[in-house]
Amino acid sequence: MKMTAGFTLIELMIVVAIIAIIASIAIPSLMRARISANEGSAISSMRTLSSAQISFQAGCYQDADGDGVGDFGTLPQLLNPDGVAGVPGYIDETLAAGVKQGYNFTMNPVVGGGGLPPTYTCNADPQSPQSGRRTFFLDETGVLRFENSGAAATAASLPIGG
Repeated sequence: MKMTAGFTLIELMIVVAIIAIIASIAIPSLMRARISANEGSAISSMRTLSSAQISFQAGCYQDADGDGVGDFGTLPQLLNPDGVAGVPGYIDETLAAGVKQGYNFTMNPVVGGGGLPPTYTCNADPQSPQSGRRTFFLDETGVLRFENSGAAATAASLPIGG
């Protein structure tokens, strides 16, 4: 009598079915974890941008209206406020490019004048539904706001942690 070693087709199909069941359970959890990590990174980046704007304004790197109060900067200006190569800025190159960890960042500084103070708005929007579910908004008040609906967050959106 001859003995053969190996698996039968039925045994291999059972193993493949078990692997498929485990994958169908694990993949959605991994996607949720990735989205959560991307949103956490966006929140952290928005807080970094708020601090960078305060430092940029305090340094009076720009004073377009001549009132002695520094204006807020654009993303490239926050990267290199002095305009000199090799001088460290307030944010990293990735954030200055406007794209980081699955989110697009848009900075809109507004020069003051006529008795109005300088302001800025910043939005962080996911590049796709797989990279994030929430949109974020920040302005000169420093209050970070979000929207779950997929619409862009605004000054009227709910604050984070509030």
